[in-house]
Amino acid sequence: MLVIKLEPQTVDDLMDWISGISDKTGPGTTRLLYSKSWLEAQNALKEKFEELGMTVEFDEVGNLFATLKGTDSPEEIIATGSHIDTVDKGGRLDGQLGIIAGYIAIKELLEKKGKPKKTLQIISMAEEEGSRFPYAFWGSKNIFGIADRNDVEHIKDAQGVSFVDAMHEAGFGFLEGKPRFNKISAFIELHIEQGNFLENTHNQVGVVNAIVGQKRYDITLKGQANHAGTTLMEYRKDTVECMARIITQSIDKAKKEGNPLVLTFGKVEPKPNTVNVVPGETLFSMDCRHTEEAVLDRFTQEIESDMKDIAQQMGIDIHIDNWMNEQPVPMDPEIIRIIESVCKENKLNYKVMHSGAGHDSQIFAAYVPTAMIFVPSIDGISHNPREHTEAVDIVPGIQVLASAIEQLAY
Repeated sequence: MLVIKLEPQTVDDLMDWISGISDKTGPGTTRLLYSKSWLEAQNALKEKFEELGMTVEFDEVGNLFATLKGTDSPEEIIATGSHIDTVDKGGRLDGQLGIIAGYIAIKELLEKKGKPKKTLQIISMAEEEGSRFPYAFWGSKNIFGIADRNDVEHIKDAQGVSFVDAMHEAGFGFLEGKPRFNKISAFIELHIEQGNFLENTHNQVGVVNAIVGQKRYDITLKGQANHAGTTLMEYRKDTVECMARIITQSIDKAKKEGNPLVLTFGKVEPKPNTVNVVPGETLFSMDCRHTEEAVLDRFTQEIESDMKDIAQQMGIDIHIDNWMNEQPVPMDPEIIRIIESVCKENKLNYKVMHSGAGHDSQIFAAYVPTAMIFVPSIDGISHNPREHTEAVDIVPGIQVLASAIEQLAY
């Protein structure tokens, strides 16, 4: 069994180094797709990986691949990594921790075990967040040739810069023909949990068995705007009241359904949005997630039916737009078994759990045996400058990652 004696300070130094490459001064790290700091970070990583003797190449869209050929079965590739882009003023761990963890794990393996039998690869993916342009998973989708250029050819960022111009300015272009780097035998992504389950249950490692499916909705209610003082309660067609009834009943049902189902109502836009008018129209959003597609479908169908009943009873028109419908993604059972066995061998407290957030691994899993390793997040905070995990609590995750790669590649 591989034993890593990794100093937490090593992790902190590397995370401080990479998170310091930012479009903006702090707090937080801002590294948006195809920005100057994005390109600087990718090239800095390229140099870092080359110091390990790895061959480093970009694909057409800017994904970075660092490869070390295996001695016995070089055609079999064991890969790790994550995304290099961040949200605006994001934390120092989301995405880039998975890349740095892969670098540390492979560096330790090379020093202690020598060259692998199978090929090792670190992938620094171009984009996952959708934080500059309204498109997510541009990096991982291009690895497997499933990104549609029509979806990005006419989109712009908040400053009016087009996706295509930004991509060309950074030195990249669209994928032409078949992808060059999609022959991967296994993929493991290390990530912060972005929730507080591991912290609250005092577990050092999360072994992810599935990424939740997601359904997202925009719901529009149309009633009648009227005077707030002269319109008696029994004569109103108040869309905010209708929304409130829908939300209360739906949340109650979600709590009764229990974990791992989660239901969130977010954006709310009443019209006219003023103090002395009964709102005649209201738009609001709903997000529902679960690890089982059948449960997700059943629950949301019930909720949709309830919404229509409530609106009908109040004499209000309702339009339900289910604009996102992502299926749950299971992780690979064999890699999960390997990660669990590593946790047991290292006497780590761990929990098999699902991911409530989306990750590049959900794209990989449709094509490659894939698994994820979580490390705790303090207070569950992410996408925020306060996002943090003590380095001493990251080390066990890197130990697990390195040991799992060892079993797969050595």
